[in-house]
Amino acid sequence: MAGKGPMNVSLDRAKDSKGTIKRLMKYLENHKKGFVIVVIFIILYVLANLATSILLQPIIDQYIVPMIQNPGESSYIWGFIRMLGVYIGVTICAALFSYIQSKTMLNIAQQTVKDMRKDLFDKIQKLPIKYFDTHPHGELMSRIVNDIDNISIALNTSVNQIISGALTLIGTLIAMIVISPTLAIISILSLPIMLLIVSKIAKVNKKQFKKGQQALAEVNGYIEEYVSGQKVIKAFNREEKVKEDFDTRNLKLRKEGFLAQAIAGIVMPLMGGLSNVVTAITAMVSGILAVKGVISVGTIALYTKFSKEFSRPITEITNQFNVIQSGIAGAERCFEILDEEVEFKENIGKPDIGKIKGHVELKNVYFGYDENKMILKDINVEAKPGQTIAIVGPTGAGKTTMMNLLMRFYDVNKGQILIDGKDIRDVSKESLRNAIGIVLQDTVMFHETVRENIRFGKLDSTEEEIIQAAKLANAHSFIKRLPHGYDTILSEDAGNISKGQAQLLNIARVILNNPQILVLDEATSNVDTRMELKIQEAIQELLKGRTSFVIAHRLSTIVNADIILVVNDGRIVEKGSHIELMNQKGIYYRMYTGIFEEVS
Repeated sequence: MAGKGPMNVSLDRAKDSKGTIKRLMKYLENHKKGFVIVVIFIILYVLANLATSILLQPIIDQYIVPMIQNPGESSYIWGFIRMLGVYIGVTICAALFSYIQSKTMLNIAQQTVKDMRKDLFDKIQKLPIKYFDTHPHGELMSRIVNDIDNISIALNTSVNQIISGALTLIGTLIAMIVISPTLAIISILSLPIMLLIVSKIAKVNKKQFKKGQQALAEVNGYIEEYVSGQKVIKAFNREEKVKEDFDTRNLKLRKEGFLAQAIAGIVMPLMGGLSNVVTAITAMVSGILAVKGVISVGTIALYTKFSKEFSRPITEITNQFNVIQSGIAGAERCFEILDEEVEFKENIGKPDIGKIKGHVELKNVYFGYDENKMILKDINVEAKPGQTIAIVGPTGAGKTTMMNLLMRFYDVNKGQILIDGKDIRDVSKESLRNAIGIVLQDTVMFHETVRENIRFGKLDSTEEEIIQAAKLANAHSFIKRLPHGYDTILSEDAGNISKGQAQLLNIARVILNNPQILVLDEATSNVDTRMELKIQEAIQELLKGRTSFVIAHRLSTIVNADIILVVNDGRIVEKGSHIELMNQKGIYYRMYTGIFEEVS
């Protein structure tokens, strides 16, 4: 392992190129018929292309040379025109065959990357929250977009080039041996040198292309993070610092990309120079043989063309060299995601939680994102059906972590979480999360209509159910004032409505799903007082008859909670009703009266 990237993501790990190619071939197996068509038309193209070379000899020896020697003989002229017609016809056929195989291969490449992109996106939906907490979103985007595009380009341009090149190489070699075994030896001796050059550079350049793609992923991740954080950047006047940091990453990308392209660029001059040397030696030897009458002028022209054809496939493959390397590196990075452990793997055979009453217990719970550093220590909580449990405490005390454990975004290191007496690790995660509704501080709205955003909680809901949920959430009135009502499309990050309105839509979404257990994670923060009152009204409607956990920073919103938990340094330090805790005159009392505001 050569190093660490953002958020401790491993970089530049050694990979198995052969294994990667085998896995890519499995995707191509879904398109066997199309691949057969590609191979057939590549063969036809190669044969037609070789035929154009072979036709040169009779055209020169049987018509051009006699026409020069017998200027007035019309039969040679008409014969030449007929052969020229045949030559042009074969050339057109070769072009047609090339077009058909290229178009078919393009379709296969697009279908293949479509399947890969679908598998990647499907896999991302199955990854645990821990994966997203430890991997930059921009890097994931880079793998789904840039790496997949590199695979597409490699498949579309390189596969047919390799097949065509290999067949052309074999066909040309056979033809050269038939024409002149003596001259063929010269070309054959150059082949191992060419292959050695390609293989040596390939080993060096594969690693460099991987570094280049990782640098691109880092740049994408940085852009994604800091474009979304523009308000903070401008508020603290950190534009210049951000530009400097970006320049550093951009310079690294330029350096790694330049080295990759530069190494790949060495191949062409070396191959071209070697090809010219071979051609020169061939021309000299063939000239000597022609003077001695061993071969004809047409044979020299034919063999010279075949000599060029012999080096052309290798040159074409080296032309695609960087594309192939980039495609393999991209495939490796995509397969890294596909090989990650899925979240629901342990769900196999586990029953649904079923209809629940909402009796929640946390028993002797210990948890740490790092097993050597516990965030929660010996947490014991009991919430009876219909009770509201408020959780308060300083930032980083472990409030949200407790709810992450309840949702099974993470599992406890020690202890148990029970719902109606069932350990949540013994039921399927899907059914558990269907039973729990969550309203977060940061609302997530999708670039869809208002209606689709609400029904995200229950896809089979009716129009009446959607409107009723919006009314209960105090959202119906502002929705009707939108340009297209429920058909209004929310812009990216819901920029065309306020944060408070987005939160009301989020509450409507949860109401529609009708969960028995509810989690409110500072749901009224970052809104004005008027909107907070509307959200509080909606929340009170949402709390009716449900077991609820409320994380609050405004203590006035949780005075009516059945139980208030004060969490500090991962432990519950106080527990009771508002009145009980006020009478204790402890941490909660100081928080509520403003004496201890820094922990609120």
